[in-house]
Amino acid sequence: MRVNLDVLLILDALDKYGSFAAAAGSLYKTPAALSYMVQKLEHELDILILDRTGHRAKFTDTGKMVLEQGRALLNAAKTLEKNAIQMSSGWEKELNIALDSSFPFTLLLPIINDFYQYAPQTRLQFSQQTLAGAWEALTQDNADIIIGAINEPPASAAYAYREMGRIENIFVVAPGHPLAGETEPLSNGLITRHRGIVVSDSARHSPRLNINLLEEQQRVVVDSFASKIPLLLAGTGCGFLPRHLARPYLEAGTLVEKQVESWRRYDHVFLAWRTSSNGLANRWWRERLLSDPTIAHAWD
Repeated sequence: MRVNLDVLLILDALDKYGSFAAAAGSLYKTPAALSYMVQKLEHELDILILDRTGHRAKFTDTGKMVLEQGRALLNAAKTLEKNAIQMSSGWEKELNIALDSSFPFTLLLPIINDFYQYAPQTRLQFSQQTLAGAWEALTQDNADIIIGAINEPPASAAYAYREMGRIENIFVVAPGHPLAGETEPLSNGLITRHRGIVVSDSARHSPRLNINLLEEQQRVVVDSFASKIPLLLAGTGCGFLPRHLARPYLEAGTLVEKQVESWRRYDHVFLAWRTSSNGLANRWWRERLLSDPTIAHAWD
């Protein structure tokens, strides 16, 4: 077989990072080594995977097909490795948990400590996602469990999920912001005259979500609520926050809640996992998260 997993990993990295140099850094190889592997596959199959006529190489239609089906093979290989390890020991070697940016990571600290009393050999890897990014992490096999994912779950028997609560979205500004003194409810037209602070969607391959976003509004785009909040506090712009994240600033008077004319008030949040993932660590985390009263009130 002339197609091997190494070259598929290279194509995946090229698509994710956009250049041979960045992809090489992520794979701890040289750009020349990556280029050679891709050209070797093109020669052996007599196909063109990359169009190199421009400033930066781009995937041809054939290359896009190889990339898409190659990712399916990579995911299958990951699943094979995980299943083999689980069958041997019962406890997974690694558990990947993706969190929506709205979930307070500190709530997991006692759970992490308790888990390592049972499975010190399992490596926990956490990542932060936004909007559609959590579901994509699960469906693209980059996460075993996702916590706090918003929007509708995928309609597939390959995934299981439980609703954990709901987020209340509120519009906030700093006390010195021009909108702080405006009569409520604020109209969409009035809001568009002021710069918005928005969190980008971390999804790369799935349709992106635009929640409470006005297309006509100028904006500053950040990658998390942790980056958004300081900009709101500084009066740089206006925007929506989950109530549970805004609460300490509302109580301190450093942010002001304003009623608006129209908005998406609630987002339901989910815990989800792949139905094929049934290792001891995965089950331990699911059961603990679903039974922990602190987690149940995380979005209150």
